[in-house]
Amino acid sequence: MTQVILFNVLNGLIVGAFYALMALGLSLILNLSGVINFAHGGFLALGAYLAYSLAPYLGFWGGLALAPFLTAALGLIIERVLIRRLYGRDPLYSLLLTFGLAFIFQDALRFLWGAQSVPYQIPGWLASPLSASLFFLTGYRVFMVVIVALAVTALFLILGYTRLGIRIRAGTLDLDTVSVLGVNVRVLRNLNFGLGIYLAGLAGVLAAGMLGLSPTIGDTLIMPSFVAIIVGGLGSLPGTLAGGLLIGIASGLTAVFLPAGTEAVIYVMMALVLMVRPHGLFGDAGRLR
Repeated sequence: MTQVILFNVLNGLIVGAFYALMALGLSLILNLSGVINFAHGGFLALGAYLAYSLAPYLGFWGGLALAPFLTAALGLIIERVLIRRLYGRDPLYSLLLTFGLAFIFQDALRFLWGAQSVPYQIPGWLASPLSASLFFLTGYRVFMVVIVALAVTALFLILGYTRLGIRIRAGTLDLDTVSVLGVNVRVLRNLNFGLGIYLAGLAGVLAAGMLGLSPTIGDTLIMPSFVAIIVGGLGSLPGTLAGGLLIGIASGLTAVFLPAGTEAVIYVMMALVLMVRPHGLFGDAGRLR
């Protein structure tokens, strides 16, 4: 029983890392631009398929390194051509646009790569268990957690110590003042959107090695990622990170005792948090000290 619980907790932690990586990208875009990006799951799937197509030529490592950047480049183009036109208007317009983009992504992926799931090959040495006693803990699972940890650390370093990151943080507080100070808000929003999409593309490449690859791979991760933002608190990136990990672990533990409730527990947790702290665990009102 102990091994079963440990397996599910570790599995929940890994899935929670995906939620957190996705949610951080969503939160970056939402905090600065006010866009609820329902196409985020589509960008995740695109990143995974790009890595799949690059792997025969560049190998697993080349695909992992390049695919998120290519996904982010497409995100920059989409923001500039489509989403930018909706800033300052009712948020419902951007929500409907990204919701439609999500379906466009799915159909495009089916057309280009087929509707059936395809295996995503990872290096053999990463697929092996670390030990006989911890047979469920493979090198790839540890590798994914390490990559997510490095990506999150890099994100917080960028936001805390670079000119771009400081401007993004300032813009989330008062974008008009940032504009008056001479910052090109259009470029700032564009780069911020690309950064959020990069995280989605990276999450897609990592998820494909564990979950397999299909056009709907992003659908299973997008809604829990929104829940992670709500649980952690809107506007709080540390809260978003904590929210993703918490719902992942809760889902893993629930799988031990009530397998049918692994998805429902995520929304139950969200409801409980909203009842106790309507602004989330790390939200502006009710911030944890």
